[in-house]
Amino acid sequence: MSELEQLSELEQKFNEMVQAVRDATIDFKPDNNQKLKLYAFYKQATVGDVEGKCPSVLKMVERAKWMAWDSIKGQSKDQAMRGYLAVFGHEFTESEASKPKADVQAAFKSEPVQRPHVGIEKVAILGAGVMGAQIAAHFANARIPAVLFDLKAKEGAPNALIDGALQKLAKLNPKPFGSAQAVNYITAANYEDNLELLKDCDLIIEAIAERMDWKKDLYHNIAPHVAKHAIIASNTSGLSIESLTESLPTHLHAHFCGVHFFNPPRYMPLVELIAHDGTKPDVLDQLETFLVQKLGKSIIRAKDTPNFIANRLGVFSMLATCYYTEKFNIPLEVVDGLTGKKLGRAKSATYRTADVVGLDTFAHVVDTMKNSLTDGWEKVYQLPNWIHALIEKGAFGQKTKKGLYVKEKDGLKVLDLQSQTYRLSDQKPDKAVTEILGEKDWSVKLEKLKTMDHPQAQFLWSCFRDSFHYAACLVGDISNYPKDMDLAIRWGFGWKEGIFETWQQAGWQQVTRWIDEDIKSGKTLSSKALPQWVYALKEGVYGDNKSFSFTDNALVTRQELPVYKRQLHKDYVLGEHSTMPSVTLYENEGVRLWSVDEEIGILSFKSKMCSIGDAVLAGISEAIKVAESKLKGMVIWQEQDIFSAGANLEEFGFKFMMHGKEAVYEVIQKGHQVITQELRYSKIPVVAAVKGFAFGGGCETLMHCDAVVAAHESYIGLVEAGVGIIPGWGGSKEMAKRASVAQDPWKDFEKRYKNLAMAQVATSAYEAIEMGFLRESDTVVMNSKEILSVAIEKARFLAYSSYQPPLKQKIKVFGEAGIATVKGLLVNMRDGNQISAHDYKIATNLADAMCGGEIEKDTYVSEDWLLKRELENFVELALSEKSAARMQHMLETGKPLRN
Repeated sequence: MSELEQLSELEQKFNEMVQAVRDATIDFKPDNNQKLKLYAFYKQATVGDVEGKCPSVLKMVERAKWMAWDSIKGQSKDQAMRGYLAVFGHEFTESEASKPKADVQAAFKSEPVQRPHVGIEKVAILGAGVMGAQIAAHFANARIPAVLFDLKAKEGAPNALIDGALQKLAKLNPKPFGSAQAVNYITAANYEDNLELLKDCDLIIEAIAERMDWKKDLYHNIAPHVAKHAIIASNTSGLSIESLTESLPTHLHAHFCGVHFFNPPRYMPLVELIAHDGTKPDVLDQLETFLVQKLGKSIIRAKDTPNFIANRLGVFSMLATCYYTEKFNIPLEVVDGLTGKKLGRAKSATYRTADVVGLDTFAHVVDTMKNSLTDGWEKVYQLPNWIHALIEKGAFGQKTKKGLYVKEKDGLKVLDLQSQTYRLSDQKPDKAVTEILGEKDWSVKLEKLKTMDHPQAQFLWSCFRDSFHYAACLVGDISNYPKDMDLAIRWGFGWKEGIFETWQQAGWQQVTRWIDEDIKSGKTLSSKALPQWVYALKEGVYGDNKSFSFTDNALVTRQELPVYKRQLHKDYVLGEHSTMPSVTLYENEGVRLWSVDEEIGILSFKSKMCSIGDAVLAGISEAIKVAESKLKGMVIWQEQDIFSAGANLEEFGFKFMMHGKEAVYEVIQKGHQVITQELRYSKIPVVAAVKGFAFGGGCETLMHCDAVVAAHESYIGLVEAGVGIIPGWGGSKEMAKRASVAQDPWKDFEKRYKNLAMAQVATSAYEAIEMGFLRESDTVVMNSKEILSVAIEKARFLAYSSYQPPLKQKIKVFGEAGIATVKGLLVNMRDGNQISAHDYKIATNLADAMCGGEIEKDTYVSEDWLLKRELENFVELALSEKSAARMQHMLETGKPLRN
């Protein structure tokens, strides 16, 4: 082959390689064995083998392509060819390898790669501790390549510490990764060998321990490797951003800020952005836009004050709770019973939250406040002795399996404040106080708590009063906007309502007088007077889509970044409402069909948990008819944070019990008619916009839509086996149909069958794709507030693409051979007591429904045939005593029954 022909082949190979890389959906992560092979090849290519022969440039390129993966993406052919040495060359010195031959030098000319900066495409996380690793995991969930840095290991592989941190993530609950593929987006790196990888990162987040000296040393080391356009941010939970800036070169100051994620970062929506005096405004705008859209976060901009906003307010609330726990002598589990879901706050309440966060972490945040603040509440900024004693013993909470609570063989135990020993956690809040907390009117609720003599009522009133007092005095200091303070505590601590929202609902002027009286009588934790702006407001800080601004000393309407236009349904505060025009086109007891643009309809369920009963089925049917006559497309979307909990088990279970076989047939046939026929073969495109739970009938509904737009935090599954039945509204049929067109139909069938038989639930939208509940073509959106706008545009696109309903297709089934194979596995499980006899019955009925019954393997059947098998198998199970017992047990306890 001539040199010209060899170069031509080289060019062809490179074009193929570049195209393959650009089309790929995941980044290849070479292991140490592959790196050693490439190192040996490099030596052979540059020095020669034992006979002095060197491979061709073509072979060098082919073998090096995986190591050059990141460098290839988005670059020209020539730049990709140079990528090998850009990634590999730093590992070799002149003493280790001679200079490459002329032909190699020509092909791999070591020149800096220049590419236009188009946004945040790749990130680096500095610090692979629990928080840093979880932040990297969430970028990976969003399919954003992340380089995770930490110290070089003293023994073994250089990046062993990072690899170990990633392995630990797999054991965490709740799961940081949304799918099995996500980890492939993380590259391990260490500070000694790999700092040059920073040059390709558009965002660098530091997440090491809260030591100012360590952070400053790290900034000094990374500064020479940071790209000019890159944003550098610290994930500090409360250290001064202004002080941290001093360790960076002047030219990087404008791109530096604080970015405070809340733990666990996948699930907690809040991220606080903190500027210093020299941060460019457009840097914060760019970062906020990116975090909102690409990571699904809710952003609050905080001032550079200790612990920023959410921790400042939330930790004070916890400290006040500790103070009044001792003062009124309330048992810890009773405090948690009073300050959790009954107040619209996190189920973990106060002390269980402290255990989850870690008592040592809690102590560190409190120390930051103690050492940094002189605001009139200094006496509050200290932990009680009983928490200090636990920390000294190494009882930090959940991570050490012992803290304020401990789980032992005889049950959950809690620290007793009197004896300082653990006892069973069995005390409950006072019934009369609990009844007050059930009062919906905040003005009535707070007045009853304030005037009731019971210690638990006085405890609650004191906690509310001091939180109101404290928050009011911080307006203008930590934030100019009470609205931001309320949203921060809601998003960061899981409160249903913010501090100022509660105050205003209880009567602004009345509560203000109560606080003022208690300040003057010395009952409050600080004698500091309420600020004058509080007295000046008649109704409160909210009103008619406006909120109070400290700088304007008035209620104002605030401007938002363009990214928020994608959020057609937001998290509103008191007094806010949507200004989006909407017209109701159809409504019944179960659903509402409405539109904002006269082209795409939006169908929303009105039932509890968006469950599907007779009214919802009738509503879907009628809404489709209305939409077909008046609209170009339709989206199914729920205002609630859930798509659908599935069929209304209470309604249908009662019907089955009262009317037997006739009722079962009626319910299933109605579902078949509406979901598998009218919805699936509608004359207009229908798109499901999914967030939260989509179980059973809810999952079947989205599976029969033309497309799905799913929030990453969607939890999807056909869980009917858990209540003794099988999917009956087309789920069994649809899974068989999708398996039949897979590249390996039986392997795909096994996966889908197992998911249904074991009632498995996908814990993210990407996992739902892997498990087969969603299609590869379905869209995943990181921000749940954006799914409606994306789904509307998806429906519009389908409508304007000359949409035609799909044709009914014949489905190739596994028949009796498939059923026999499944039964062979099930018999062993049953006889080995891994499953019960009724579990076996459910699983075999499911196999019959999905395999098409006792017919010859590879027979082509119609959808109606599979629906008939689904119907018969469902009816048989629904009428059995053991399945009825499972359904009843689920309704009564919310838990599955094994019988």
